[in-house]
Amino acid sequence: MNKIMDEREKRTEWFMHDRFGMFIHWGLYAIPGRGAWIRSDEQIPLEAYEPYFEEWNPIFYDPKKWAKAAKNAGMKYAVLTTKHHEGFCLFDSAYTDYKSTNTKCGRDLVREFVEAFRAEGLKVGFYYSLLDWHHPDYPAYGDMYHPDRANEAYKGKEHNFERYLDYMHNQVRELMTNYGKIDILWFDFSYEGHLGEDWRGKELVDMVRSLQPDIILNGRLEANGESYGSVMTDDPNIFSGDFVCPEMIIPPQGLRTPSGRKIPWEACFTMNNEWGYMPMDIHRKTSTQLIKKLVECTSKNGNMLLNVSPTPKGEIPDWQLKILEETGEWMHENSDSIYGCGMSEFEKPEWGRYTQKGNKLYAHILEESIGAIALPGVKGRVKKARRLADGSEMLLLTPWVAKEFPDCEFINYANPEWASFHVDETRDNVIELELIED
Repeated sequence: MNKIMDEREKRTEWFMHDRFGMFIHWGLYAIPGRGAWIRSDEQIPLEAYEPYFEEWNPIFYDPKKWAKAAKNAGMKYAVLTTKHHEGFCLFDSAYTDYKSTNTKCGRDLVREFVEAFRAEGLKVGFYYSLLDWHHPDYPAYGDMYHPDRANEAYKGKEHNFERYLDYMHNQVRELMTNYGKIDILWFDFSYEGHLGEDWRGKELVDMVRSLQPDIILNGRLEANGESYGSVMTDDPNIFSGDFVCPEMIIPPQGLRTPSGRKIPWEACFTMNNEWGYMPMDIHRKTSTQLIKKLVECTSKNGNMLLNVSPTPKGEIPDWQLKILEETGEWMHENSDSIYGCGMSEFEKPEWGRYTQKGNKLYAHILEESIGAIALPGVKGRVKKARRLADGSEMLLLTPWVAKEFPDCEFINYANPEWASFHVDETRDNVIELELIED
């Protein structure tokens, strides 16, 4: 057995059980409200971006409210952007003046986040950008993403990348040292010319593992949202981390190595189209859509990390809180079909999806049937069936109109067995099937 993969499997056991987390993208970019990548997208020079630092003062920031919203939604962990590509730190770093404690705010926002989420029993994770468009030693002119990549004033300007790496390593050490036990470290991201050892990656990973031996890392020291790197192989390297993080997409199937070993993964999504606060982006997903996507991730042995984008004043927008509330209502009744569950041994049914945990098979009825519900693949395997939301009995039966389908099990809400019955409206009606164990 591969030692790296065995250790990865052990570290990610809780992660693959919990399935559902909160991503929080928050920084100076919330003030212009045009996305987290605004400096790069609009090629804004540093001096033109400086007023946002001078203005930063999230007077309504209350991470206790954030944590309660996450917990009530059924989320089990959260990942906060401690420093995005813009370089602004939400924590009190000793290595920069470009931090929240030096603004009108005057607070270590990361510390308050950690304390609030831990108090609600949630695991905490830190996002940290490997890029830094504020640091003078990060390459600018000609870089793929830097805001000054085409600025002639930066052409030929000397930079000391090793000095930047010292800075970056020191900040990661601070995050791993000053805030107690950290459960996830979410790096972002690698690209051409900046891959793996270009970040002094082995030294970085060894340092993180020495300070936080149980922490799980994503794989973006060697990859980004477009490619997953060596984690997809049977011979991962030290940079591959513990899990894959596909962005704005769910893999068509569950991820496995060529030999068939499960690869831990987590799909990260926004609620609209942007990671950072953008009030004019009204292309909003619904709670029904996101619940179905959580079910899909679980049915493929994956997690879902759902983003919120707080305002410059520090509040999660009301419409995002509403989605979390509605998701929590469904999770309150149906979370047994998510936590600890994964891919079923049975093929995906036409009316929805299966998730499974041991001898409990969960039928997610996403498309209501006419008459009895056909359960493909489970004939002779079902001991009893109950509606998960309320524990009410489902009848195991074969309607007289279904005698031509002897290989299929059927269930219905009531008699007569051939009739159609309406139940309370729900975003996903889940039936718990207890299987006869072999």
